[in-house]
Amino acid sequence: MKVAYVLNSYPQPSHSFIRREIQALERQGIAVLRLAMRPGSAPLVDPGDQAEAAQTEYVLRRGLLPLLLALLRRGVAAPAVFLRAMAFAIRLGRVSQAGVLRHLIYLAEACYVAERCRAEGVDHMHAHFGTNATAVALLAQALGGPGYSFTTHGPEEFDAPVALSLGEKINRARFAVAISSFGKSQLSRWADFAVWDRLKVVHCGIEPARFETPAPLPEGALRLAAIGRFVEQKGQMVLIRAMAEVVQTHPQVHLVLIGDGEMRADLEAAIAAAGLQNNVTLTGWLSEAGVRAELAASHALVMPSFAEGLPMVVMEAMAAARPVLATYIAGTPELVLPGKTGWLVPAGDAQILAAAIAELAQVPAAQMASLGAAARQRVLERHDSDIEAGKLADLFREACQGKGGSPAL
Repeated sequence: MKVAYVLNSYPQPSHSFIRREIQALERQGIAVLRLAMRPGSAPLVDPGDQAEAAQTEYVLRRGLLPLLLALLRRGVAAPAVFLRAMAFAIRLGRVSQAGVLRHLIYLAEACYVAERCRAEGVDHMHAHFGTNATAVALLAQALGGPGYSFTTHGPEEFDAPVALSLGEKINRARFAVAISSFGKSQLSRWADFAVWDRLKVVHCGIEPARFETPAPLPEGALRLAAIGRFVEQKGQMVLIRAMAEVVQTHPQVHLVLIGDGEMRADLEAAIAAAGLQNNVTLTGWLSEAGVRAELAASHALVMPSFAEGLPMVVMEAMAAARPVLATYIAGTPELVLPGKTGWLVPAGDAQILAAAIAELAQVPAAQMASLGAAARQRVLERHDSDIEAGKLADLFREACQGKGGSPAL
């Protein structure tokens, strides 16, 4: 069996879960053709991401001419199919913020993807995120390519479901995957009742072997790690404001911000304005080994996000036997259990977050270790990459055996 992974920008440092999923599928005997529209924009510091980039075929790197030739060949070979697909792309573009022109570009990309799928004997296409990549897979199917499925993560898909034609993408897919029960509930809002059976939950996975022997908790004052892109939805600015309150009574508490992004200058300015230069460290993007080292040096992970799907960094911290202080949003409460594997607070409230951090600073080491051990057990039971990829592989096989369908245009 051969599956094409249709992706937008890949690999990205924050999308290592896709790489792990692909590699787990390959270990189970499924051949994977990686078709990304473009490379990721962030520098790849992890050797695993660098190796994955070398195995990925980039559609837009081929240049404009191969896409136009693929468009022309499809138009000549099956003009009626091509015209219906073009009309469909225009209709999608009219309701989308991306517009008609962008969807005609997606159509050209889809012609190339469909052609490569035929040449490689691909049985099924799978996309991650219900945005650009799924639009390309949808149009490739409309052009006569294989059926498709896609995984939604949130929050982007749930922020603009109409503009993304999310319902159309679900209804025409062989199946649609959410990474949490919360995510599945959001897909159910836009899917026809007749296709609800095609909505599935497959968790993102971690590789337990990478977390075989968790490091003991460090001694000394509370040290927190926060991991993610520096963008508004991740809530780092609220975390800086909370830290400004915390250090008034707990001056030794330290926060490590792991990541980078468009908001870095704003965060640096806020850190300087609050006089937190000795309490907050920004590391930039780190390799997976670097992230694990920072988790090992920390007592807990803090995740102050305003919007999420179900964050991979929460899973990785729990696998490292670190409890998690997170916001009560999306799928996070399905994994982080207050008083058992960590703490949950409302999103966006710096004072409540500060109070939680101050309380965390007083937790005895034995209790912290117990919470971390429970967190590790929970995530290993629910998020083993091989087990979750096995679920996905079964869905691929069922779809290719005709048990999942999608309507024709």
